[in-house]
Amino acid sequence: MLSAQYRETRQYTELLCAPLNIEDYIPQAADFTSPPKWHLAHTSWFFEEMILTKFVADYVVFDTCYGFLFNSYYQSVGEKAVRAQRGVITRPTVEHVYQYRHYVDEHIQRMLSGDIPQSVKALITLGINHEQQHQELLLTDLKYTLSLNPIGPVYRADFNLVGDHNHKNLQEQKWLKITQGVYEVGHLGDNFCFDNERGRHKVYLQEFDISASLVTNGEYIEFIESAGYSTFHYWLDDGWTWLNNNHIDCPLYWQNIDGQWHYYTLAGIKPVDSQAVVSHISYYEASAFANWKRMRLATEFEWEVASSKFEWGQRWEWTSSAYQAYPGFSISEGAVGEYNGKFMVNQMVLRGGSGATSEHHSRATYRNFFQPHHQWQYSGIRLVK
Repeated sequence: MLSAQYRETRQYTELLCAPLNIEDYIPQAADFTSPPKWHLAHTSWFFEEMILTKFVADYVVFDTCYGFLFNSYYQSVGEKAVRAQRGVITRPTVEHVYQYRHYVDEHIQRMLSGDIPQSVKALITLGINHEQQHQELLLTDLKYTLSLNPIGPVYRADFNLVGDHNHKNLQEQKWLKITQGVYEVGHLGDNFCFDNERGRHKVYLQEFDISASLVTNGEYIEFIESAGYSTFHYWLDDGWTWLNNNHIDCPLYWQNIDGQWHYYTLAGIKPVDSQAVVSHISYYEASAFANWKRMRLATEFEWEVASSKFEWGQRWEWTSSAYQAYPGFSISEGAVGEYNGKFMVNQMVLRGGSGATSEHHSRATYRNFFQPHHQWQYSGIRLVK
């Protein structure tokens, strides 16, 4: 079971790269993105560094330079290449990175064919989920890079990812009432979760109504046309500064061509579908839109409690909750302890998932998190009143 899950995950990463030209593997368009080649190598480095070098006595690393080149942020592991310069790592070649992947795969599968402790199985499961996170990042990073090409290149003609509508039974916006009371939140059970989901605890919620549907492009265009981006009192002060310093006047990838909104998608440049769910929205934009509607965003606890009553998974949904530790949270020893805990500052929580999220990777307790100015993820808006 674990062996098959490992194999399928690793193959899917390579499947995502199948439409790429060799030139697409290299560029890094911004310091918050990484090239596809780096994602391919880093996910392999994770299995090599966290598992093979620790639990296989005679294991020989594929290349002694890779630990430096493909470490991401693990200070306890050692030195690492500068994040903003991942795109200049033209060597090793893409071919050698694939050889590295297959070398690591051979050794992990050999390990899985024997008897291994439950603790090692847990680390392999963590590695699988880590790679699934990078599968989504590979797509979002690639989209950002390709969007800067003036010819609007097509990754895959059938891979729009922003053309989906609210589910048919939600075409007319409906509100779901959640009664006040004490609720339990956090992961429950023995299935995999990240450490930031643990620490199930009680929260008290006031009564609220949450939208059964997500905000659409058409609704967001109304916000734009109502001077939403030039009316300061809709915006948090930090968001207003970000907006003006970066000349933001629409969602990421949008452009007005001859009076009609278009956006870049992985299927190329398309007219904005007014009925499709809005995407690539920062927390600042989500907050301003909610203020314009005289509503608000859900807290992450409100979202989790209500999530069983609506369909989710089309967009990562911004919440109004800062990313913090749950009661009883403690950072694990060793490098895996750097996975989540040290990022619990200056970030906002998103819940749900998106069309770019790998299958079986989401759950209602999943706590994604990004800084409030980021737009390049498939993020959207669900309102509360």
